[in-house]
Amino acid sequence: MKAKPALPSLSLSTLFGAWLGLLGLTALGLVLARWSAGASGLPLAVAAVVWFKGWLVARHFIESNLAHPFIAWVLRIFIVCVPAALLITTWFGPQLARWTSL
Repeated sequence: MKAKPALPSLSLSTLFGAWLGLLGLTALGLVLARWSAGASGLPLAVAAVVWFKGWLVARHFIESNLAHPFIAWVLRIFIVCVPAALLITTWFGPQLARWTSL
């Protein structure tokens, strides 16, 4: 027998909670920018916030947990690559600019 496919959630409270989480993470980003400017751990904190925001959007708004496994993996890889690119650019910016310039 085939398993029934999972249906998207019709609960607005879940979406509202995810939206409030996104607002809270945005406020956290503002706080980090204001009071931690120049701190050595700031890029890691920003990358973590970006990763968590991406995960929230993929999980609750795109509903990646209901997608085909290939699509879910592509989303996971994208969500990991964006913060990784931020960190690589922060730590190796001048070298990257040299390597990619004409």
